[in-house]
Amino acid sequence: MRKSIIIIICFPLFLGCEQISKSINETFSPSDSLVSKETNSDTKTEAKEIDVQKMINEALDKHNAAVKQLENKTTVLLKDKNELNKAEQALKKLPQYAGKEIFVYSTLYFYNDGRINIMLQHPENKKYVDTYEYRNGVWSDPKPVQLSVREDVQKRLVPLNTISFTNAAKVFEIYNKKVEEVEGASPAANIYISIWDNKIRWYPTSISGSRERYSIQFNDDGTLKTFTQD
Repeated sequence: MRKSIIIIICFPLFLGCEQISKSINETFSPSDSLVSKETNSDTKTEAKEIDVQKMINEALDKHNAAVKQLENKTTVLLKDKNELNKAEQALKKLPQYAGKEIFVYSTLYFYNDGRINIMLQHPENKKYVDTYEYRNGVWSDPKPVQLSVREDVQKRLVPLNTISFTNAAKVFEIYNKKVEEVEGASPAANIYISIWDNKIRWYPTSISGSRERYSIQFNDDGTLKTFTQD
């Protein structure tokens, strides 16, 4: 009887001590499940960060590739006579000018990024002018040009057949070679033609350096005409 009473009294005390011991152990030694959850959480966070960084790197790679492609295009047109000739032949084959002579009006621009801008006399109404753009190997549809009544359209026209697009490459090459002879001068980025009194003139017509300035003129076929110091 006495043993039973002692067991009854001590049993709650034993349970209490065990619970206290368990609490202490959990305080100083977190359970495996809790550590596991935190570890898994950290792993998922790291995985997400890796995925985000991967996306950023891929985006940067695409951007750099696009920039490089654009840089490669910056000099391709005015060094590529085949592409210039291709653009000229495509222009001559525009259906609206079938069986008709094409006249260039006022200006003709060749850009290093592959574009060409040209204004042509309208195929039907000779008082009108349309502008066309060559981009990515294709000519655009015509866009009307607003003209003043004071403009003499006839005096600013030359037949397309008198202009060879490949001559732009000659002008570009000669101009930039002369630039190398002038300290502080910058190479041409674009080449263009201006038309006055039914005659063409190639531009740029000057080279400015840090110490000197030169005038440069070209023949219609793109060869050098004059190069003199101002």
